[in-house]
Amino acid sequence: MSDTTPIRVLSIVGTRPEAIKMAPVIHALARNPAFESRVLATAQHRQMLDQVFAVFGISPDRDLDIMRPNQALTELTARLLIALDEALAQETPDLVLAQGDTTTVMTAALACFYRKIPFGHVEAGLRTGDLDNPFPEEMNRIVAGHLARWHFAPTESARQNLLREGVADSAIHVTGNTVIDALLSVADRRPEIGVPIDPDKRLILVTAHRRENFGEPLRAICRAIRHLAETNPDVQFLYPVHPNPNVKDVAEALLGGCPGIILCPPLDYLPFVGAMQRSYLILSDSGGVQEEAPALAKPVLVLRQETERPEAVDAGVVKLVGPVYETIVAEAQRLLDDAVHYRSMARGVSPYGDGLAAGRIVAALAAR
Repeated sequence: MSDTTPIRVLSIVGTRPEAIKMAPVIHALARNPAFESRVLATAQHRQMLDQVFAVFGISPDRDLDIMRPNQALTELTARLLIALDEALAQETPDLVLAQGDTTTVMTAALACFYRKIPFGHVEAGLRTGDLDNPFPEEMNRIVAGHLARWHFAPTESARQNLLREGVADSAIHVTGNTVIDALLSVADRRPEIGVPIDPDKRLILVTAHRRENFGEPLRAICRAIRHLAETNPDVQFLYPVHPNPNVKDVAEALLGGCPGIILCPPLDYLPFVGAMQRSYLILSDSGGVQEEAPALAKPVLVLRQETERPEAVDAGVVKLVGPVYETIVAEAQRLLDDAVHYRSMARGVSPYGDGLAAGRIVAALAAR
């Protein structure tokens, strides 16, 4: 390859959060003449992935359409690895980028390793130290991290995690999180939610869908939401319910038809940003929400026992409550009743970035 030949970069994207966080990087690559940018969609999430691509004006160059209803991890991993290996053989990239901790990311890193293609890990270094929480994401990002050549860490804490694991300091670039790039690019639009919300009530937005919360943890979360709705008639809950039967069936059984609770299908990215902006507080087991909501000055109660994003917890704008009925009820009620405590968590602190992360990632690649 001559000095004037563009570097062929393949960005691999599988899920809605990956599309949101990779969109700024894909656009930054496209603007830089040093790179030939290609996009591969595994479609680990089909519909939710497509709508994010539409928001950011991205058309994948290759689509594996891998999603199957209620797919098991073993089957998904096997099909992804085979399909990605074939795609890499045909695309012949000089380097591959992928973001986060999904099965798509883990198999992309492994497929690149087998073909000796340099792999760059966006949002590298997040750790809980517990392989069961979150499951299987903690394992996915550890594997991806050990196979990556470039580690684009969102924070100094993530960098320190990588250094403890033996990653060379020269391979780590602290860039901020690209989710803030994406959020700031759309927040000024003040998007409509598309769901009728009572303007006179405080809105609590809920997202609960993680695999480790399937079963009794999710039932405890739903019972807490129902109790809070029953005891706070001035509050309205909006719960966009994930289509996975392990989530949908429980939410509909325990919350369907309850006054003050709106269950709806998953919101597209723009309406979801609108819902975060409109909300009073957020109950969530999502990683992305922990990053986005503080930048919008919205307190978050995290429905998990551990988090790989401790910066917002340390800043006092996010709190871990777990999928525990009593703790969810107590902490949510305190935020509803105690104005001083609420203001202490609604300070608009953004420990995850300044909106310039994608540019730093591309600059680091160009320099190499």
